Amino acid sequence: MSLELDINAGIKAAMLGKKEAELRALRAIKAAILVAKTAEGGSGELSAAEELKLLQKLAKQRRDSLEIFRAQQREDLAVKEEEELAVIERFLPQQMSEAELRTAITGIIAATGASSPADMGKVMGVATKQLAGKADGKVISELSKKLLSL
Repeated sequence: MSLELDINAGIKAAMLGKKEAELRALRAIKAAILVAKTAEGGSGELSAAEELKLLQKLAKQRRDSLEIFRAQQREDLAVKEEEELAVIERFLPQQMSEAELRTAITGIIAATGASSPADMGKVMGVATKQLAGKADGKVISELSKKLLSL
């Protein structure tokens, strides 16, 4: 079943259950899907990889907003972002634990022959492809930097 069908079914269920936060998040996902499908040069259909990328983008936007709202002590807005993020994350693959991520990045560093922070680009190029959808890019970057500087 495609993401769009899952979202439409979720919207109906959220409407029936009067779940405002869930409905808001699902409608945001549906809007993003429609924009992506009708974007210039778009074929009208999204591949599974494109759907995953779209969901990751939406989740990242929510995390960034959440961080900003917390810094500005706007807990009312932070709660809304947190609720939407939780709904979006239901459609994303299971995220790797820090131990699993550390093991994967250590393997990538060994495979690329990286030895210093100057080789960060090599590591990130491979890591973002291999770990797409399994870990946040910011976390991958921070851990890679930490491991390369040891």
